[in-house]
Amino acid sequence: MLIEQRSGRRLMNQINVVPYIDVMLVLLVIFMITAPLINPGQIELPSVGKTSDPPVLPMEVSIRTDGSLWLRDRARSMQEQRVSRNQLLAAIRQKQKQNREQAVVISADKDVRYESVLEVMDMLQQNQVRKVGLLAKPRSP
Repeated sequence: MLIEQRSGRRLMNQINVVPYIDVMLVLLVIFMITAPLINPGQIELPSVGKTSDPPVLPMEVSIRTDGSLWLRDRARSMQEQRVSRNQLLAAIRQKQKQNREQAVVISADKDVRYESVLEVMDMLQQNQVRKVGLLAKPRSP
């Protein structure tokens, strides 16, 4: 009968992490020493010439609770005038002949249906008005 002799070595089921900690600490010291020596990169931005055209004041379309449209051309006067949809489009087209990038903002009473605002916005976009925005009153603190 043969008796197997076991060697004096046993299997270990644990990982020895001490060498990993040593490597990590060495790397940490290296990074701490070299980090202040690295110069941050400089970004060179392209330069742009100034435009001589002043910004164009937007035209304001107001929608009232009764569904009526009012137009205010801020470049001419601060007075509003009641207009129909066709008159509104004609006035905006006339302004677009002078400036293709004429902006139009829509302001509406808070009781106006959202659908009415979308109809005016859609009408403007279908007639090649590129810059259409909504005007809101900022909340008071």
